[in-house]
Amino acid sequence: MFRTFTPKFNMFCEMNIEEVRDYTLSLLGVTEDQPFGDDIITFRLEGKIFVCLWLGGGEHDMKDNSEPRLALKLSPERNEELRERFSAVTPAWHWNKKHWSDVYYERIENSLVQEWIKESYQLVASKLPKAIRQKYIQK
Repeated sequence: MFRTFTPKFNMFCEMNIEEVRDYTLSLLGVTEDQPFGDDIITFRLEGKIFVCLWLGGGEHDMKDNSEPRLALKLSPERNEELRERFSAVTPAWHWNKKHWSDVYYERIENSLVQEWIKESYQLVASKLPKAIRQKYIQK
């Protein structure tokens, strides 16, 4: 079986923290900031958070599990579906568990993590005012 690899975003193994950041920032209009401290980066579209990336340590460290993770905003139905299918997807720590899931991205194939980040991005974009939404939603 032949696999094609994208140099910047390897689709066939786990992502690392730099790849998560690079991929998320590659989406149109995405900005990053650290409003919750030095151990968390949030990614926003038009000021709305859609990904929260834990950098390790700090006050957001879960003492019983320090695996790299990110939190994604998804629909409640999608969150339930992913949690049932993947042990690496759990209710988000410190976020509304109905709308946010933690993803232990080093245990998930790159293509899925990227798909879920994009899905979170599109969910937030879909809630923007129509005039703004048009530049981010692909038909």
